[in-house]
Amino acid sequence: MVITDWRLPRERLLAALERALEVGPQVAVQHRHPEAPTRQFLEEARLLAGLCRARGNPLFVNGRLDVALLVGAHLHLPAAGLTPEDVRPHLPPGRLVSVAVHDEQEARRAEGADLALVSPVFPPGSKPEDTRPTLGPEGFRKLAAVLPCPALALGGLTPERASLLAGGAGFAVISAVLEAEDPAAAARALCGPGSPSR
Repeated sequence: MVITDWRLPRERLLAALERALEVGPQVAVQHRHPEAPTRQFLEEARLLAGLCRARGNPLFVNGRLDVALLVGAHLHLPAAGLTPEDVRPHLPPGRLVSVAVHDEQEARRAEGADLALVSPVFPPGSKPEDTRPTLGPEGFRKLAAVLPCPALALGGLTPERASLLAGGAGFAVISAVLEAEDPAAAARALCGPGSPSR
């Protein structure tokens, strides 16, 4: 899963996403832009929905059930917000819900989620000011083991660090793909050897 960073120039962000999505439908996008006003957030979501739909890639919208419904996307829930139980009755069949998880208490609250983004596994490259203790491979493995759903590792991921992790279903990244010289190669390296080479 590639999480958007709208601090990057828009053209650069979209170009990097387009390249990453070439890897195949196993690459999802999460639209995250907490500073954006609602209208701007919706316009960006519509842009990303068109990009993902054209290529068959899943799109998750961070924290906004209304926007997810308007653009036909899946929904990601921040740790301190709504729960999967709150939103599930309002989502059409087939829509996925992912949740943010940082500790065991949040992991136990993830009941009803389809995916959990577990962080920070390593120091985040996109948030140098983030001073939270990192989970490391062992902390990630422990949280993944108590989750009721598959876990994606988030925070400071590189292909080398990803190879150290066990117990997860995949990875969520920001700078590792968006700021890579070749976003498609970076996404492919994280997806593993089964990814198409186009």
